[in-house]
Amino acid sequence: MKKGKRYTESAKLVDRSVAYPVNDAIDLVLKTANAKFDETVELHTRLGVDSRQADQQVRGVVVLPNGTGKSVKVLVIARGDNATVAEKAGADFVGAEEMISKIQGGWLGFDVCITTPDMMPVIGRIAKILGPKGLMPNPKSGTVTTDVAKAIADVKAGKVEYRLDKTNNIHVMIGKKSFGTAKLIENFNTIMGAIVKAKPAAAKGTYIKSVTVSSTMGPGIKVDYKG
Repeated sequence: MKKGKRYTESAKLVDRSVAYPVNDAIDLVLKTANAKFDETVELHTRLGVDSRQADQQVRGVVVLPNGTGKSVKVLVIARGDNATVAEKAGADFVGAEEMISKIQGGWLGFDVCITTPDMMPVIGRIAKILGPKGLMPNPKSGTVTTDVAKAIADVKAGKVEYRLDKTNNIHVMIGKKSFGTAKLIENFNTIMGAIVKAKPAAAKGTYIKSVTVSSTMGPGIKVDYKG
């Protein structure tokens, strides 16, 4: 596929044979993020695990110290007191069966879905809709909880989920170009620290195979990471 002129010019700044120190890599991301909008900065890491094995899964959540720079719309599916708590805690949408019907009708105007354990049987009706979109509530990601207020606060503060895909890679955002180098480095180190800590006991050999950072429209930049 032919690359655009802007991408081609940015790519000239990057030596693809070199793995850069974190600081230099982030600086390069900012230099190559020259679109007219505030580009998202992403982290991509390839792990030395086998995603087909249940005991080699890598998944977790972490609150970025500087947030994500993204405005997150939160849906809470709950009843009674939990619904009231959710409204007071700043959820964008709150409801029970009526929200299930709305989603069944094609509505997906939210970024995160939080629910309480007692609502999971109801949520099961829309699992086939939410699952493929990565929106299904899950206890491991903190989105099935009895502490709805904390879950909302964490999401609004910049909680992100990292999860191994079928090709043994993890892709996760670490912020926006406008954050600047220092804040992006802090977010990068927080996520990579969590991924390293989540190393499965069954994983053998080199765990962190490669780390790359990039902006929405920019080239991938290899990172020399020894975590």
